[in-house]
Amino acid sequence: QVQLVESGGGLVQPGGSLRLSCAASGNIFSINGMGWYRQAPGKQRELVAEITSGSSTNYADSVKGRFTISRDNAKNTVYLQMNSLKPEDTAVYYCNADVVVIAPYVHNYWGQGTQVTVSS
Repeated sequence: QVQLVESGGGLVQPGGSLRLSCAASGNIFSINGMGWYRQAPGKQRELVAEITSGSSTNYADSVKGRFTISRDNAKNTVYLQMNSLKPEDTAVYYCNADVVVIAPYVHNYWGQGTQVTVSS
């Protein structure tokens, strides 16, 4: 079984910063793409940022220039550095990963989510 555990959420003032972490553990052969999604109340879950195993990245337009996704393959961990936070960034942030448990089969996993609240 594979688990994704997020950490780093919390309450921050507008203009502030937070760093989210997501560590994958369990029976892992390798991890392909990893990403962060978010879901605000009453809205659909949306992609925030994603990163391939080769560290190519993709961002939602709303966070470009403010958020940075990175990963440490040795630790099976993905990070999201969030700067210049805005109230509209308030949401539950979810980690997602495409994990190879037994090659070549890929399974998609979600973390439990971590709350980010941007408010003065």
